[in-house]
Amino acid sequence: MRIALFQPEIAGNVGTILRLAACMGAAVDLIEPMGFPWSDRARKRAAMDYDAASEVVRHADWKAFEARVPRRLVLFTTRGGVRLPEARFEPGDTLLFGSEGSGAPDFVHARADLAVRIPMRAELRSLNLAVATGIGLAEALRQTEGFPQ
Repeated sequence: MRIALFQPEIAGNVGTILRLAACMGAAVDLIEPMGFPWSDRARKRAAMDYDAASEVVRHADWKAFEARVPRRLVLFTTRGGVRLPEARFEPGDTLLFGSEGSGAPDFVHARADLAVRIPMRAELRSLNLAVATGIGLAEALRQTEGFPQ
């Protein structure tokens, strides 16, 4: 299972997601540009001592990422047509999450094999990126029996 972040804007969210990925055995794709400076030092600070425990691939832009998507691309979006409880995941899916401020643009939606939304109260806008990633990854791993032993 892979987690892909489309142009993330907040370093703390990325650090939290790197820690989540390390603990759950998922790889992470970071699609640039990002909204903060990113270096090995910044990565180590954000991910703490979990830095070396996860595979992280940086992509210069959407085209570079798109050329390397190995299997299905599952986009988590507030515009998703499939509610998370009805979504069906497959081993090897790439779970894609948009940026904190603007989500995913139309061309990303068009490329997704599946667009999933996490049900929540209608009067609220969205979940935090790291929280949404944790919810989505947990359900995908549960369905595919992919949790670490």
